[in-house]
Amino acid sequence: MLVRKDIDGFVAQDWSIFTDCFKYDGFAGLDAKGSLDPADWALRFPTVEAYRVAWLEDALRSATTAYAEDRCLALFRATNMLDIRVDGATAIARKTFDDAIAMVHGGSETLNWQSVFFCAKTLGMWKITGFIGFLPF
Repeated sequence: MLVRKDIDGFVAQDWSIFTDCFKYDGFAGLDAKGSLDPADWALRFPTVEAYRVAWLEDALRSATTAYAEDRCLALFRATNMLDIRVDGATAIARKTFDDAIAMVHGGSETLNWQSVFFCAKTLGMWKITGFIGFLPF
């Protein structure tokens, strides 16, 4: 859910692919703004709806950028989620991005950050309850 559905939905600019992955009640998303210092972080996504709006805006920006390679393949290549810790019905998962996407006119767009997701198992399904995103990596 945190890799496949996110990337598939992002590339298709289709939130409906990703929407069922969230626990809407009590959700909170923090933007670390590239800083390890919590004093710099912002509660940018106080609701899933706020995150959806920003996610779709970023998906549109990405879709209209002139990349020289397939965005979906590049995003999967850059993404790693090997650090998942589960304790009962609660989990944290660290998702990293570490690569670049080639641009049509030369150069590349660097993908280099990490996010920590908080998840809860509800009615047998894992749901995202919040995250700290855009941490340095």
